[in-house]
This record gives sequence, structure tokens and C-alpha cells, in this order.
Amino acid sequence: MSTQSVAVEDLTLEDAAAELERLAKEIASNDELYHGKDQPKISDAEYDALKRRNDAIEARFPELVRDDSPSRRVGVAPSVTFAQVVHARPMLSLDNTFSQEDVRDFVASVYRFLGRLPDNSIAFTAEPKIDGLSMSIRYENGKLVTGATRGDGTTGENVTANIRTIKEIPNELPKGAPAVVEVRGEVYMAKSDFMALNAQMEAEGKQTYVNPRNTAAGSLRQLDAKVTASRKLKFFAYAWGEMSAMPADTQLGMVEVFKSWGFPVNPLMKRLNSVEDILAHYDEIGLERPDLDYDIDGVVYKVDSLELQARLGFRSRSPRWATAHKFPAEQAFTEVESIDIQVGRTGALTPVARLKPITVGGVVVTNATLHNEDYIKGIGNSGERIRDDDHDIRIGDTVIVQRAGDVIPQVLDVVMERRPADAVPYEFPKKCPVCGSHAVREKNEKTGKLDSVTRCTGGFICRAQATEHLKHFVSRNAFDIEGLGSKQVDFFFESEDPALQIRTAPDIFTLERRQNDSLTKLENIEGFGKVSVAKLYAAINERRSIALPRFIYALGIRHVGETTARLLARSYGTYEAFATAMRDAAPLSGDAWNDLNAIEGIGEIVARAIVEFYKEPRNIEVIGRLLQEVTPQEAEQPVTTGSPVAGKTVVFTGSLEKFTRDEAKARAESLGAKVAGSVSKKTDIVVAGPGAGSKLDKARELGVQTMDEDEWLALISG
Repeated sequence: MSTQSVAVEDLTLEDAAAELERLAKEIASNDELYHGKDQPKISDAEYDALKRRNDAIEARFPELVRDDSPSRRVGVAPSVTFAQVVHARPMLSLDNTFSQEDVRDFVASVYRFLGRLPDNSIAFTAEPKIDGLSMSIRYENGKLVTGATRGDGTTGENVTANIRTIKEIPNELPKGAPAVVEVRGEVYMAKSDFMALNAQMEAEGKQTYVNPRNTAAGSLRQLDAKVTASRKLKFFAYAWGEMSAMPADTQLGMVEVFKSWGFPVNPLMKRLNSVEDILAHYDEIGLERPDLDYDIDGVVYKVDSLELQARLGFRSRSPRWATAHKFPAEQAFTEVESIDIQVGRTGALTPVARLKPITVGGVVVTNATLHNEDYIKGIGNSGERIRDDDHDIRIGDTVIVQRAGDVIPQVLDVVMERRPADAVPYEFPKKCPVCGSHAVREKNEKTGKLDSVTRCTGGFICRAQATEHLKHFVSRNAFDIEGLGSKQVDFFFESEDPALQIRTAPDIFTLERRQNDSLTKLENIEGFGKVSVAKLYAAINERRSIALPRFIYALGIRHVGETTARLLARSYGTYEAFATAMRDAAPLSGDAWNDLNAIEGIGEIVARAIVEFYKEPRNIEVIGRLLQEVTPQEAEQPVTTGSPVAGKTVVFTGSLEKFTRDEAKARAESLGAKVAGSVSKKTDIVVAGPGAGSKLDKARELGVQTMDEDEWLALISG
């Protein structure tokens, strides 16, 4: 159930789970457009709003946190255009804050995690957040050897030749620099250079560029380094990856070292202690923003002490010791020319406003998502107003839109004084615009409330749902079959020729055999050709053996994203074990059900969705045919050399006194342990602090090893 307009505090458990699923998919799609293609389709403001809502729901329902949650992901997979570079240390993104209260909460969380009083004893650095492209530059023995984009945080694109064309980046480090140095920072294009480039393009009768950020990213990804060199890209250094030796023990100290090595660093960076001073510096940078020759979209705060950074550690996608304080968004007025309906993989009908093109801050915006029927009407699912009483959205309306740096705005409100006399309320379709099946808003049996989302009831007879499922199956983070893009999936799905038809996933892997026996040859069809067909078959055959997490993710199970799939793969080891356990868990009770729920990050809503998926005969039939063509590999288990708890499942219970629960969990996972939320037969160790109750009792009942905090510390330190 998607309930975008319902206040977080009013969401039911089921509503929240469905909303988190929607947010995970929507944010992942926009991450791919922004990081992978340099073609953002929503504004920073709208993107940040999605992230904030996701975080707020997770905070209220921690048991529902998905393993494909945006709070656990960074960027997107690197492009296949460039060679890949595996980062020696992951390149993580930052959490965002949007208000003074958020900043105070961030500072308080640092003190709280470290178990210290908020006495201004911890120093923070504050510096502008550059709106560019994250880059990691590696030096060995003083020589520049690699330049790589962030990619998905683990693997980036090798753009070394292009990095060498940026004059501000030294090709050699001075004597005395460590043997291995990875300097990280932001590649950007100055506003003045961007304006000059557009003036040149216009004079030559060529299409101009949208904004400096996208232009910088596109320039850096040129296959011809001469093109990159002509774009006058610049660089700010502010972080690091692998270092064979640390030349400083503070954040500011490291940046000063970078400056001494010849890297440009931002002159507005300061070291500050109190929240008041931090916020005052934010305001100062905001006032200087219009006069800067580079785009910024906020201010980054980091704990200055590297020792404290190490103690604070990381969440799955971001450090606990840093955050980005974003600037407010820009607003403008434009008209709604039409409202279109898009149908997604789960049958959701999503309205999209097509806007009269308007330039906001140098960027042309043309459309915006309107989320659902309730959003158009200006009401929440509980009946609360999200705009004034009569401010529904109609075709022909002039609307206030908001953006912070990219392309598609968020619709904030309607300018009623400009509403055309003939404008009529938008009537949401009662039938699917793709297949004609009834479109309904289901009722929650527990609450009696209607879903916010209208869904097509056509299921797999609906072309949109079936094709979107296939597109998910072949997508980058699933089977990743090159040559089976959106257009190709549509072509094969719509074909009436049995030798060309792909209606379900197994059909992909029988295509070549069917073609061999057919007179209708794919290579003779316009848009293909002998070489491309051969490459397509090769790409398909390369995926006949596939990593287990990818296989599970590709199945399209509701609530199961990339991270959840990895977690399930790691927990069960093989597909056979996983599928058997899911079938055994069908009664929603017993050992298999309890084991599934005990996995950290798998709540009851996710567990129920997986079990229900495996109770559907059609799903089992399709998977059975798929397994005749594809072999899921055994999951790779993390190996932590010398760790006494690697691979073990640990449960922390009671009031921990030697460390906070977050610190305990982070430390255990860094040593290769799995941290579970409940005790089962598969639990290896229960660490019990004062006041431990039922979990400790159950551990003793099951004969699970128990220990106190001192014994745990002795074990992991030994």
C-alpha cells in the first residue's frame, strides 16, 4: 500500500511496509538516472523529500527496514563503457539534514553514540558541498595510476586518461608522501566556464547544455580525452580512500596536507565546536553562494578527529560522523498541460503531470509525478488536507513547482487566481490505460482504509506489468543481460511469433534454441543484425550461472530488494536451502518461520511477502522452468581472517554498559558476524548485559553459548 500523502505517524504497519517498497524502487530509479546516466529526472528537492520520508518511516518502524533501502545504498553500478575499478575502500554517500533541528540532532547523535555529554568538546569541520562528480585518484610511489568514479560505491569507472587532463590534479606527489595515497574529492565545472561553453555551442548552432554538474559528469565520461581536456574541469580535494600511512590525525589536518601536495581545497572550510557556530557558518556560506564560481547545494559537517571517526564507524551506506546540510529549494510557476498515467510492475497507476516548459535556475523542467489520486485531490488517505480545500490539481492549472538543481519539480500548490474557467476536476481512470482491466483501490482489512495507490487488476495479462517484470529481471542489478533493454523487451513481448516471443523469464533462455528451429531469423529483423544477435545470445548464455543474490532479487518478490536478496543468500547459502525454508515457513509458524524472522533486517512484513510468493503455484512453475536453464551459485560467505566470530550469528540483549548497542552491532559485523534480533536454534552467541530477560532465557533453553560484555570483548580482542 502506497500512502505518500499520509503522515508518517498515521501509517499502519502494512501501509509503512508498502510505502517503503515504493520509496526504495523510486529512489533506486532516480539514482540510476542521476549517477549512472547524468540525466536526472527529478529535482534535488523532490529526491531529498523521498529520502526524508523513507528515513522517517524507518525510524518509526525499524523492524521494516528493507535491505534494498535507500539508507543502505550508494550510487549505481558503473557503466560498461569504461573498465571497472574496485575501490580499496568503499566510496560512501552522506546522510542529509535540512533544518537547524536536524543539525542539532546530528551533533547530539555523535555525542550519544560515543557516550559523552554534549559539552562542545568535539570539533567538527564545515565546508561547502560541491555539486559535481565524486572522484577517487590513486597514487603509488608518488605517481598517479588510477582515476575512478564512485559508481555503486564499491566499483567505479576507470577514467584515468580523462583525469590526467584536469590541470589542477597533480600527476606526481612530492617526496615524503606515503607509498599508497587515494585522494578523493569532487570534479566540477566553474559557472564562468559553463557559460562560456554554452555561448560557444550557441554560436556554432549546436545544442546548449543544461547545467554545470551534468556537463562536468558528461565531460569526464568522454571516450576521447581530448574532449575532456577542452572542457576546463576543476577539482576540490576533501577526503581519502586507502592510505599506506596517515600524515595527519584530523579531517582538517588531512585537507591541509592535500593542499601542501598541490591539490585545490575549498577555502571556506572551517573547524568549529558548537552547534551555534556551525549553523552561523552555514548561513555565511549561503550568503556567499550566489557569488561563488561553482555550484554548491549545501554544507558538509564532519567530526574532525579521525580517532572518533573510527569509533563512530559507518552505517551500510553512510558514515555516522558526517552529514550534508542542504540548502532550500528554488520555486517557479508553470502550467499543467496534461496528466498521463503510467503503469508499473506491481500494477500501480501513477499520474504524471506534463508541464509547460519553464526554466528555473538555468534548467528546463517539463514534468512531475503526482503520486496518486489523493495527491491530485489535495488530501491524504486519512482525509487530512495537504493543500487548501479547493486546491486540487487540474489540467490547465498554474502550479507552484519546486526544484533544487535538476530537472523535474515537485508540485507544491495551485495558483487559484489563474485557474481557467473551463478547468474541470481530474477524473482518475477506473480502468487500466494499458490493458483495460479494472483499476481499483483495495481496502485494508485491518483499518478499513483505501489504499492510496490505484492498481490494475490485470496481473500478467497486463502488458505493462508483465513487461516491467521482465525489465526488472534483466536489469543491471538482477541478471544484467546486455542487449535486452527496455525496447528489446517490448519487442519480444509483443511478438506473435512463437520463435521470438518472450513472455516470462525462462523464455529468455530458450530464445536461441527456438531461433535455431525457426525460419524467422532475428538477425533479419530491422534493428538487430547478425553481430548484435550473436552478442545477445552470448550475454544470455553468460548468465546461465548467476550469483545467488542476483537470482533472488531478479525474481521480483515484493519487498525484496538488492540488499535483502544478499542477506537471504548469505543466510541460506544455496537456492535449494532458501526455497525449501520458504516453503516450510508457509504456516507462518515453526522453526523455518522463526529462523526467517530472526534474520536482522527481515521483519514480519517482508517475511510474509516472501512466504506468500512461494505459496503461489504460478511462481513455482515459472521458477521451475527457469532452473532448467539457469544455475544459481552458492552464496559467498564473508571471510574475516583471524576473526573468532566470522560467520557466527550473534544476538545482543539487555542494557549494554561497555558500548552502545549500535557500536556493538557495527563492531560484530566488521568482524564478519551476523547480528540477529531474536534467538533461535541457529544463534551461536548471545551477549547479555544487565537486565537481559526472555532472550537470555531462550538461549539457555536452546543451549546457545552466552557471555557477558567482558567475555565478548575478550573474545573479539583475542
